[in-house]
Amino acid sequence: MNPDILSMNSNELTEYMKETGQPAFRAKQVFEWLHKKLVRDPEEMTNLPAGLRAELQKGLYGLTEIRRQTSKKDGTIKFLFGLQDGQAIETVFMPYHHGHSLCISSQAGCRMGCSFCASTIGGLVRHLTPGEMLSQVYEAVRLTGERVDNVVVMGTGEPLDNYDNLIRFLRLISAPEGYQLSLRNITVSSCGLVPEIRKLAEEKLPITFALSLHASSDEDRRKLMPIAKRYTLEETLSACRYYFEMTHRRITCEYSLVAGVNDSEMHAERLSKLLKKEHFHVNLIPVNPIKERDFRRSDRESVLKFKNILEKNGINVTIRRSMGSDIDAACGQLRLGYNREDIKEQEIEH
Repeated sequence: MNPDILSMNSNELTEYMKETGQPAFRAKQVFEWLHKKLVRDPEEMTNLPAGLRAELQKGLYGLTEIRRQTSKKDGTIKFLFGLQDGQAIETVFMPYHHGHSLCISSQAGCRMGCSFCASTIGGLVRHLTPGEMLSQVYEAVRLTGERVDNVVVMGTGEPLDNYDNLIRFLRLISAPEGYQLSLRNITVSSCGLVPEIRKLAEEKLPITFALSLHASSDEDRRKLMPIAKRYTLEETLSACRYYFEMTHRRITCEYSLVAGVNDSEMHAERLSKLLKKEHFHVNLIPVNPIKERDFRRSDRESVLKFKNILEKNGINVTIRRSMGSDIDAACGQLRLGYNREDIKEQEIEH
């Protein structure tokens, strides 16, 4: 099996250089070409010998742009990228005045089964490698000509279900000799894998952690999220308290508002009581429609009433601006939904 060079850290690259008969200093050159200059073709790495460039060709697995959709509403761009094994993932570029954000996928598919999310339909195919996660950032930069200033790991997949590859991605994207993205500009979202939240806390990385909560009682949460059958709210919030104790980083609480399901005044009061003494910032998200579900998003009046109740109870809260909803690029709308045959057909059209 050929090595996965883009997923290697500096020490591993140094060892790889030694194994291929190259001097150790080549590792720094290769790392800079890949992670600082964002070059994907070894033939463009002009200060490397021809033999090494040929060797690198064997272990560089890039992404292939299959399709690009641009929102007419807000300029959001959704990329469909093909992976080397024929799978495909979606990545969303969101332009803002204060800097550009990128929502990346961490898995091809997802096995968490949250009922309001398109990403989980069809289940999990496989984890993405650190290199495939990095490639989403690097390709977005190359294709848009803009620097990505913030990364949210909220696309297809449960990041903490791909824990080791996630941590390696975080360390590579923030490496001072590479892309140098500040860890404070990275958000990792989870539906609530309690042991992994505690494990992440012990990494003491200054990222933002976002918990997908979406309900204020165990009974309601079990109806929306299968993970709630494994871990109670108390177990989940206890892990979040531990995360705050270890990192001193305030946690974001994601709450999708579904009309007639979790958006009443009673739900707001109960959520306020649940989070009263927690270090949470609540992000309200009027649920985005997907064709496989009949969930309806809460109307503006209900959303504002919900927000006001939280604020009166001393909870920090914002309403998330929905980006790219007209191209199915908003929260909960990303999906796998493509097979090898679809990709081949779209490559021909492209």
